[in-house]
Amino acid sequence: LGEVLNVASAAIEEANTPKLDNILRNTNWNDESKLGGPQNRDRIIGRLLQHFGELDLTDDNLTPADGGGAVNVLGNAYEYLIREFADDAGKKGGEFYTPRSVVQLIVELLRPTEGMRICDPTAGSAGMLIYAAQYVERQGGDVRNLVLHGQERNLGTLAIGKLNLLLHGLRSARIEGSDTIADPLLLDERGRLLSYDRVIANPPFSLKEWGHDFAPNDPHHRFDRYGAIPPKTRGDLAFLQHMLATTNAEGMVGVVMPHGILFRGGAEGKIRRGIVEADLFEAIIGLAPNLFYGASIPVAICILNKRKPAERRGKILFIDADQDDYFRAGKAQNHLDSEHAEKIVNAFEAYEEVDRFAHIAELDEIEENDFNLNISRYVDTTEPIEVLSVEEALAQLREAERRRDEAAARMDELLAELGYAR
Repeated sequence: LGEVLNVASAAIEEANTPKLDNILRNTNWNDESKLGGPQNRDRIIGRLLQHFGELDLTDDNLTPADGGGAVNVLGNAYEYLIREFADDAGKKGGEFYTPRSVVQLIVELLRPTEGMRICDPTAGSAGMLIYAAQYVERQGGDVRNLVLHGQERNLGTLAIGKLNLLLHGLRSARIEGSDTIADPLLLDERGRLLSYDRVIANPPFSLKEWGHDFAPNDPHHRFDRYGAIPPKTRGDLAFLQHMLATTNAEGMVGVVMPHGILFRGGAEGKIRRGIVEADLFEAIIGLAPNLFYGASIPVAICILNKRKPAERRGKILFIDADQDDYFRAGKAQNHLDSEHAEKIVNAFEAYEEVDRFAHIAELDEIEENDFNLNISRYVDTTEPIEVLSVEEALAQLREAERRRDEAAARMDELLAELGYAR
């Protein structure tokens, strides 16, 4: 049976080349280390085939009442399995899976539309590209008029992402397998970086071996635009610089970053200043800790815009959503629910001051803070302390003295009854 499945997998790949090249054949159904000897292997595979043989997976049977089609059912089922595997994998799950609530929040902040070119340079299981397409479709757009590109260096994760896209009906999407920083493969015919309307990503946090030695000689000049090259042991801003380099003159970036990039000094401070002075940051949104697999630290969503609306130029919106009303606490992991995301999106769209939640800082204020973008510097979440007038304080004092005198008198009465009169 194992050999039969290997042959079938190869045939499916050949029928879907190049989208599934080396994806299904990477699974060896004769692998004794995973499925045991021939007898046990045939038993497991036989039960698997029998189970799925009893299910009607034809398009007509899987099309829901809303007409979404089989690709939605199969795609959602596959997405469910990815999520469950990420949950079981713990910290390792964060390498390929971003919680869908966070993905949806970033996409809704970026508002992609039909006809756009969208890229995820650290694509993982391709969830961000898939939700971007679903968002466009819900807005009445035709996903066939989208360009969806990505790159992923982990080839096992790349296989998951390619299959995820296929099962969601996004056959024209393109994901390349290689290191985005050291070997970007999304290039035009002249070897130049392709540019996009929306670039969206959840890069690995503080990657130590990101390619610092290679950066000064980068042929695409991604790391010499904002004043410095990121430090050797922290690649966060290297990914952001790559994203900005691949965003067109009217495009936007939505990226998950650790809070450290908002305030760390040295090379990161210089880069941050360069990006602020270029007036690219549109919003910085702090989320609750422990939303991500394998990362208990709080994170920030950074929205950058190369063509800010006129009324937002020279300003940055800071939102502090690391508060009880903006996430749901869980035992092992916290959760960002739809109502929490809606509040954040509404605040971004309104772009207004909200007490203890949102603050609009002009660039002069940021310069006064030495280009430190730590959210707590701009959004004060402390409850206001009630300040009493002198008259109110004296009245409270007199009332306290009265209660004290009454208690003392009552104590003297009780002592007298016991023969201990003072």
